[in-house]
Amino acid sequence: MSGLPHGGKLINRQSFGKNVDAIHLEVPIDRISLSDLESIANGIYSPLTGFIDEDNYYSIIKNMRLKNGLAWTLPITLPASESVAASVSVGDLVRLTYNNTTYGTLNVTGKFRPDKKWEAKHVYLTTDLAHPGVKRLFDRESVYLSGPIELIRRSERPNEYAGDFLDPAVTRDLFDRKGWRTIVGFQTRNPIHRAHEYIQKTALETIDGLFINPLVGETKKDDVPADIRMRSYHVLINNYYVKERTAFAVFPVAMRYAGPREAVFHAICRKNFGCTHFIVGRDHAGVKDYYGTYDAQKIFSNFTREELDIQTLFFENSYYCKKCGGMASNKTCSHPASFHVALSGTKVREMLRSGIRPPATFSRPEVADTLIKGLSKKNNESKMIRH
Repeated sequence: MSGLPHGGKLINRQSFGKNVDAIHLEVPIDRISLSDLESIANGIYSPLTGFIDEDNYYSIIKNMRLKNGLAWTLPITLPASESVAASVSVGDLVRLTYNNTTYGTLNVTGKFRPDKKWEAKHVYLTTDLAHPGVKRLFDRESVYLSGPIELIRRSERPNEYAGDFLDPAVTRDLFDRKGWRTIVGFQTRNPIHRAHEYIQKTALETIDGLFINPLVGETKKDDVPADIRMRSYHVLINNYYVKERTAFAVFPVAMRYAGPREAVFHAICRKNFGCTHFIVGRDHAGVKDYYGTYDAQKIFSNFTREELDIQTLFFENSYYCKKCGGMASNKTCSHPASFHVALSGTKVREMLRSGIRPPATFSRPEVADTLIKGLSKKNNESKMIRH
């Protein structure tokens, strides 16, 4: 049975169809803020009821906690341009629009100018603009607006996987109907390869249900597009997983690439979906070499088991060992690296885009073929558009 959401209550700020024609002030938002708006409203970000204010902003960045002491590691902010921020005042009720469509409202309770360099140094542990999260932080608008929100319309969802969008209230009910008392969540922004499958199934040996919850929000340009990944996930689950013990839904949140802090954030969000356990890998939410090998696991020592109230499962780097004749990790395999089948994400993406199937000891053939077909089609479509 699912435990309590973070903060004790699942937030619901959804008021679909509400008439907002009388609200004349408008704040344009970007795609990241739109996904944050929806995730606040449907409870993924419980206990947040809106975009954070200045006090919470500084408390999160300095202490990894909200000002009331509750664990929270990433600032969920609403950037606005100088001109837009100047046009609204504290106390105003404004419409939040994306591409000229209103998706929600914000009751403005504050506005402040952040120290982005300081934010980057603490959240991303670097101010290097080559870091995708830092680059995005500095590219976004310069004033933050805060206040409670309401969502009046959902963003458009791709037809191909529209049915994979499930709110936390729905997944919690699903887990209860399945009779699962323990549920392990798995986060990924990549196709699932054999090492991922190995740690998922290792966890599932002692846990009732597996919740595969891939991120489909904003990612780096070189990451595999979400629609192609969706096909690969379903192919894998249909061929290699026990249906009665597997659940699947997308995580419609932007990737921050904040490494350790994002690992905690991801755990909290999966707690809100109803998970009792969460898998944290070797370099969770990492990018390049900005974070230490196991920093995403070590950060959890800053929090007590009681305050996070979700059991983390830490896994070593896994691989196929030719000598062992199966999947293994440094905890279970004594053989040198020359026997290990290990490929970098960059190398795998290059192979797939070139139509080369990675070895079956790294990726299931059905998954690789699905990815190659999808990437080839996407590449051909891009060429047609350019010409």
